[in-house]
Amino acid sequence: MALGFFSRLKQGLSRSTQKLGGGITGIFTKRKLDDEALEELEDLLITADMGPAVAERIIESFRSSRFGTEVTDEEIRTTLADEIAAILEPVAKPFEPDPAHKPHVVLVVGVNGVGKTTTIGKMARFFTEEGKKVMMVAGDTFRAAAVEQLQIWGERTGCPVIAGPPGADAAGLAFEALKRGKAEGADLLFVDTAGRLHNKSALMEELAKIIRVMRKFDETAPHSVLLVLDATTGQNAVEQVRVFRELVNVTGLVVTKLDGSARGGIVVALADQFGLPVHAVGVGEQAEDLRPFSAVDYARGLVGVADTV
Repeated sequence: MALGFFSRLKQGLSRSTQKLGGGITGIFTKRKLDDEALEELEDLLITADMGPAVAERIIESFRSSRFGTEVTDEEIRTTLADEIAAILEPVAKPFEPDPAHKPHVVLVVGVNGVGKTTTIGKMARFFTEEGKKVMMVAGDTFRAAAVEQLQIWGERTGCPVIAGPPGADAAGLAFEALKRGKAEGADLLFVDTAGRLHNKSALMEELAKIIRVMRKFDETAPHSVLLVLDATTGQNAVEQVRVFRELVNVTGLVVTKLDGSARGGIVVALADQFGLPVHAVGVGEQAEDLRPFSAVDYARGLVGVADTV
C-alpha cells in the first residue's frame, strides 16, 4: 500500500520533478560545484517555488560541504532530497484527534475551490474506518454544491451531516452539531466553512462568529483549525497562509491537488516560512489518495530520487 502511494505521489509531483530534476541534469553533468553552478541551482530552486530563503539555505549547505568537487546530477539530487527532507521533517505530523475532547472539533478553512469539502469527506472516511464516530457540518451554506458534496460523503461514510437551507447561519449549524455530537458521543466533528477571500472582512466576521457561538457550548472549541491549500497555486499559497493566520488560529495544513502540479516545491517554502504542521497531502480524487505527510517520501518524489525498498 505504501509503495503504491509513493508511486502516486511521484506521479503527482511529476511536473515538478521534470522541472527540477531536468534542470539539475542540465546543470550538473560531471562538472565542479563552483559559484556559477551554485547560482544556477539557486535560480532553479526559486523557480520551483521553494522561495529565496530555502534556496539560499540549501546553497550555503552545498557550498560548505561540496564546493569545488566534481559532482554528478544523481549526487546532487540525492543530497538535495536530504536537505529538503530536513526542512520538512519538523512539520510532518499526522493529524491526531485529542481523546480528551469529545467531540474533537475541527474547523476546516481555505479559499473556495481548494478541496475543503472533499478533504473533510476523506478524513471522515479514514477515521470512521479506525472505529471513530464522526459527524460533519455543511457550513459553506452559500454554495449548494458544497452542501450536496458533503452529504454524498456522509452517505459514503455513514457519517451524519448537519445541513440547513441555502444561506443558513453557519454558526448556528455548528452550535447545534456540537450539542448533538456531545449528546451522541461523537469523537470528531468536522466543520466546513466558506472561503470567499475576496471579501476578507465578511469572511473574518463569519469565521469569528462560528468560533464565538461554538464556545458558548464548549469554551475550548475548535480544537483544531485545518487550512486546506491547493498546491497548484504556487506562491499564492504563502499569502493564503498569512491571511488565514490573521483570521483564525491555524493549527495545521493539508495540501491538495498534487496530481500533476508543477508547484510541488511550495510545500518546502511553507514549511520553512511558517513551521505549521503539514498533516496530509492529496494526490488524487479517491479517498485513499489523501495520506499522512512523509517528509522523506515527499522530498525524494520532488527531486526524482528512486524509491528504496
